[in-house]
Amino acid sequence: MSAPRESEPQHPASPTGTTRLDEAPPELRRRHLARGRSAVARAAAMCRYAGIAEDAAQVVPKDPAAKAANAVRLSAQALARLSEQPLDPAADARCARNAAAAAAVVAKAAQDRAGTGDLAERAHRAALTASMAGGAAAARTAGGRDEALNRTADAAEAAAVAAAEAAGWM
Repeated sequence: MSAPRESEPQHPASPTGTTRLDEAPPELRRRHLARGRSAVARAAAMCRYAGIAEDAAQVVPKDPAAKAANAVRLSAQALARLSEQPLDPAADARCARNAAAAAAVVAKAAQDRAGTGDLAERAHRAALTASMAGGAAAARTAGGRDEALNRTADAAEAAAVAAAEAAGWM
């Protein structure tokens, strides 16, 4: 077995330094799932605010509303199926990241509906920040296991929820 590359997740308990999937603690899955479910719930609420119906999702979305509805649908489906899969913090973090990215797409639609205003701008910015923080936690080098990045992503999701609520989107 070769030594891990610099870009691979490291695990100090493993003789090779690589992460073993069977060593993944279930708490990580619960944490990523909670963040992903929060983002999907936020996105669904923002869809309702923006007037985007669930049935607007299309297999090949062409307009912004269909893209937003499709992103929310796909994220919710992926999160629902996650518990059927083996523990994999990297995959779990990617699902949470995708949900946050879907919420960022919908936040733009909600902002467009709300028009100009400080609360709408803050909510949109918070959604983008949550998406980027989720991306960092899911990055290959973090592999969904980096505690500091996971805390940052959790806090960014909580801030995005608070900002969406303040804007009246939830």
